[in-house]
Amino acid sequence: MDFRFTQDEEAFRQEVIQYIKEEMPPDYGEGGESQFDAENFEFTRQIARKLGAKKWLAMNWPEEHGGLGVSPIKHMIFKEESAYHRVPGTDMGVGGISWVGPTLLLLGTDEQKKKHLPPLAAGEKWWCTMYSEPEAGSDMAALQCRAVAHDDEYIVNGQKVWTSGGHIADWGWLLVRTDPTVANKHHGISLLLVDMKTPGITVRPLINLAGHHYFNEVFFDDAHIPKENLIGEENRGWYHTMIALSFERSGGVSMAAAARRSVDDLVELAKKTTINGKSLAKDPFIRYQLAELAIGIEAIRMVGYRIIWQQTKGEIPGVEAPIVKTLASETIQKMAKVATQMMGLYGQLSLGSKRALLNGIAADMYLSANNIIVAMGTNEIQRNIIAQRGLGLPRG
Repeated sequence: MDFRFTQDEEAFRQEVIQYIKEEMPPDYGEGGESQFDAENFEFTRQIARKLGAKKWLAMNWPEEHGGLGVSPIKHMIFKEESAYHRVPGTDMGVGGISWVGPTLLLLGTDEQKKKHLPPLAAGEKWWCTMYSEPEAGSDMAALQCRAVAHDDEYIVNGQKVWTSGGHIADWGWLLVRTDPTVANKHHGISLLLVDMKTPGITVRPLINLAGHHYFNEVFFDDAHIPKENLIGEENRGWYHTMIALSFERSGGVSMAAAARRSVDDLVELAKKTTINGKSLAKDPFIRYQLAELAIGIEAIRMVGYRIIWQQTKGEIPGVEAPIVKTLASETIQKMAKVATQMMGLYGQLSLGSKRALLNGIAADMYLSANNIIVAMGTNEIQRNIIAQRGLGLPRG
């Protein structure tokens, strides 16, 4: 594995950076903007369409599906710089580009690919993912949202929860139980594509601790979904979803880039801030904490690069995906804690407060970071996967 980039790849990185500087307001993201909040989503939509017009959103997809057919390395460079510069809308909701598209490329029918991939790549259709339920989170195979086959469609009833971006999504990626009689709960599960405007679907907001509308709960009341929307084989949805989760958990480069931007902001703050007559930049505790964060972020970045290297060889991410998810989520949570500690009482001030440092983003980060060790599967689950699949350890 060679971490060096080619001249062409480095030139493309500079092209991306220059484009972002031209299109993005210089202070975007410094106020803790959430891309799906009502006041921000129109800007998110505009940026996505512009990136789609350049064919950058899914540039590594085949040309017939809206991409440019370039290597995953170039797409990684785009995602890395977009995350660092806080460009919104690059995933077309939650998962549209990261795992819906890649999984459709592997498992979708020709008709499904033709219908869904070009609008995704063009920045036109937004997606959400509906896995979790009130009684099925880490134990996702315990899901009860039911899809009953009838003629050429499924009739769906049940509830999903913590559906990120569900309120802005045009389409959903839905995990349902199609056979409740199986002895093994991992069987009898199917994966469906769902038009979110289907009658019988109700989306209700869940406001997070920081006051952002990111999550939702989704209710299905006799929602009729065409059988042509089935992904792969009926009752094999658990195994199809494991592929999608591998793609989802492998976004280490983007997570590292976003975290690196936040640490860079904290370093700049420390250089120019004095509290109680003491420079933050000269505080040995703060210097140590920031250095430790920077080292952790670099480790995440390197594992993320390895995953992309695997993808250049046509491999689905393996145990590296849960490794990078665990490292990234715990580093981000620690970063939020360090940010609030180094600011003292100022770290408790909310977004937009007159005397807040970094516009109050530390408190917002702290309140928002707790969910990340649960999202995509709890870190305890990730460690089990690492132990069993990576180290060959037996189940406890």
